[in-house]
Amino acid sequence: MTIESIVAAARASRDWEPMLALVPFARFLGVRLDIRGDQFSACMPFDKKLIGNPALPALHGGAIGGFMESAGLFYLLWDMDSIDLPKTINFTFEYLRSGRPVDTYAQVYMVKQGKRVAHLRVEAWQSSPDKPIAIGHGNFMLKPATGPTRDNP
Repeated sequence: MTIESIVAAARASRDWEPMLALVPFARFLGVRLDIRGDQFSACMPFDKKLIGNPALPALHGGAIGGFMESAGLFYLLWDMDSIDLPKTINFTFEYLRSGRPVDTYAQVYMVKQGKRVAHLRVEAWQSSPDKPIAIGHGNFMLKPATGPTRDNP
């Protein structure tokens, strides 16, 4: 199966598991999508392998960051008509508090969308959306640029 057919089938069936399987790190994190009508959220269930500091214990920052980036990518696949897998241009994180050893959730907000690039804000939280543990900002390439490039005139 191609990426295009997997994404199209996921949209038609509302079964997002095959689409999640497209991203190995999302599979490793156990990412789940919760889509109800036009409301999108993602969940990273707690797993002991995600602990970065066993003394506290606290989630590894890379797990939180990877979860937020994955949530942004899946949001774009869910929200847009494109069947091309978005590519991360850059993603920055602001860690606000330690992630406890419980499930973590993410809300994604479209800040700006152009023809080829989308800018997203992702908020990760655990006990309440009003108390985020991290906030991320990411730019994603929606489809490859066409025409001449520096490497291919």
